[in-house]
Amino acid sequence: MTELSLNILDICQNSIKAECSEVRIIINEDIKNDILYMDIIDDGYGMDKEFLKKVEDPFTTTRTTRKVGMGIPLLKMECEMADGCFKIDSEKNVGTEIHCSFQYSNIDRPPLGDICDTILCLIRLNPQIDFFYSHIYDGEKFDFSTKEVREILGDVPLDTDEVLQFIKNYLDENIKNLYGGKTK
Repeated sequence: MTELSLNILDICQNSIKAECSEVRIIINEDIKNDILYMDIIDDGYGMDKEFLKKVEDPFTTTRTTRKVGMGIPLLKMECEMADGCFKIDSEKNVGTEIHCSFQYSNIDRPPLGDICDTILCLIRLNPQIDFFYSHIYDGEKFDFSTKEVREILGDVPLDTDEVLQFIKNYLDENIKNLYGGKTK
C-alpha cells in the first residue's frame, strides 16, 4: 500500500469483521531514535493458534470473495523493507494485537498518509465501535476517543455530518499541533 493510513484502514476492517467493539490505534514517531511504531489492538473474536500461524501467508484468508488476503502480509513486508519488525498476537475470544516498527528515515518506509481521514472514515462507517487513537510525535502526545465524544454528546449520533466535521477539525488541528503547527 502506498500509505500506512491505508494499512491501518485495512487492518481495522479485519477487526470490524471480527466483531470488535473497540479498536486502539497508536502511532509513535520517535524521531530521536529514528523509529516509527504502529500498534492496532482490537477486542474482536481473535484467531485460534492454527490460523494465527498461517495469517502472514497471502494465500490465507477468511474472505469468500477471493482466495488471497494481502493486508497483513503486505504490512509485514513493508516493516521488513524499512528495517523494522512485525508481530501479531491473537487469542480466540479475546482479540488481536498487531505491533509494527519502521526505521523512520528509511527510504522504503511508506509515509503515514492522511490518518485523519482514515480515522474519520472508520467512525463514519462504524459509529457503534469505540475507536481510541493515540499519536505521539517526538515525545508530544495527542489522544482521541470516540467513547469520550459519545459521553459528551449523549444521544447525538457520531455519524451526523456536523459531528463528523467537528471530529475532522479536532483531529486535523491536534495532529498539526503535534508537528509544531506544520502540516506533515
